[in-house]
Amino acid sequence: MFFAEFQKVSGLFDAWVEECPLIYNSPNAPKKRDVLGTWDLSILAGHRRYAHVTGLRSDGVSPQILGMSKIVSEDALRRALGKIPEGEGTEWMRKHLFKSAKAACDTPWILDIDTTIKTLFGHQQGAEVGYNPHKPGRPSHAYHAYWVGNLRLLLDVEVTAGNTTASNHAQPGLNRVLDTLSAEQRPYLVRGDCGFGNDAVIREMEARQQSYLFKLRQSPRVKRLLQREFTRRDWADAGQGWEGREDTIQLAGWQQSRRVVILRRLLKDHLIATQEHQGQLEFAFVDRRQTKVYEYAVLVTDIQEGILSIAQLYRDRADAENGFDELKNQWGWGGYTTRDLARCRLSARAVGLVYNWWSWYSRLAFPGSRREAITSRPLLLSAIGRSTKHAGQIHLFLTPMHAAQKKVERGIENIRRGLRIVRETAEQFLEHQPWDLLVSYIVAQITRSPWSPPGTFPALAGP
Repeated sequence: MFFAEFQKVSGLFDAWVEECPLIYNSPNAPKKRDVLGTWDLSILAGHRRYAHVTGLRSDGVSPQILGMSKIVSEDALRRALGKIPEGEGTEWMRKHLFKSAKAACDTPWILDIDTTIKTLFGHQQGAEVGYNPHKPGRPSHAYHAYWVGNLRLLLDVEVTAGNTTASNHAQPGLNRVLDTLSAEQRPYLVRGDCGFGNDAVIREMEARQQSYLFKLRQSPRVKRLLQREFTRRDWADAGQGWEGREDTIQLAGWQQSRRVVILRRLLKDHLIATQEHQGQLEFAFVDRRQTKVYEYAVLVTDIQEGILSIAQLYRDRADAENGFDELKNQWGWGGYTTRDLARCRLSARAVGLVYNWWSWYSRLAFPGSRREAITSRPLLLSAIGRSTKHAGQIHLFLTPMHAAQKKVERGIENIRRGLRIVRETAEQFLEHQPWDLLVSYIVAQITRSPWSPPGTFPALAGP
């Protein structure tokens, strides 16, 4: 109920429904609000298959909260998504995905780009055999995702065939995201792993005057650079046991040399070296007192920060993997599969959209920390609701089912307080959108700073 109030006060759900390019000609067709509301509730419940929608059909409370007349069937939902034109549906979802995350782009931020694999087991369009580390040889889809770094807010996702995991297939989506942003909203840094540390991507960033930080592959020239640098002893501290040096390198095909940061870390575990000789596997224990074994990384960048800062910036990139894990295992990226690729793309963006909404909502409830769905959904959704109608009024009674009831009550109180303040403020400052007011309030709670509507003086802001 409170998440529905969050969607109503912010205007997110109503705008999403109104702008949906779904058109029915039959008078017996379900309402557009019922279709999208069912989709929203299914994603929110953590479903992974369209068949799971059947579990919502006995719920008589949730449809009333979202202004729906009923929960549609799984077949009606599938057919409805198939009626949305792919081009118009893509623009519709991109617009609302960007709207849900753009408020985080008003302060310096980092754009993370990465790719994950969704394994397929049927006869889906785009199911191709490509890079699949978990199930080699199994067809898959590739998900190219663009994140607001460390906040885990999704800007966009491109679903392509499983044999298109290379960076040249992710670059058009990256360019589109950068073109959508205004000059003030552009990221401080674009960050990616070794799949994006190539000349084509780097030249595109340089042409846009966009700072970047990528990892380089272990090419022959990179190995020669490492051999030269490892003879030096003046390595600088790079944090968390790493040492670093900076240099320049011009790889084959590059038109100019670029700054690189070489990082290394001494392996301290017990090590065994193996090699195969005449069909026999030989091994030997490595004496750490006589032999030093390092792991290393080579980063290419155009920013002027020191070695310690650059090393930490790249270590922070690992948080993108946590976002993939959350979306695939706690939300619906691992499912909602249909034979055509168009509906798979719509579903991937819809899951990302509800994921962004829920991220802001859970931060409104618990400003002090970011909680994944595996903990925040049981806290804020596990309740039995009973609806009664008397004297023209509908009353909803909720019984929390979570053991941490006091924590749930504090979170709900934070949500109600924030929505009440934003609702009252929106009536005073009509030039501001409710969603912008709500996000500014959430950010103020996270940073523990006084809140005021954007573009106003604190003295005029009210509570």
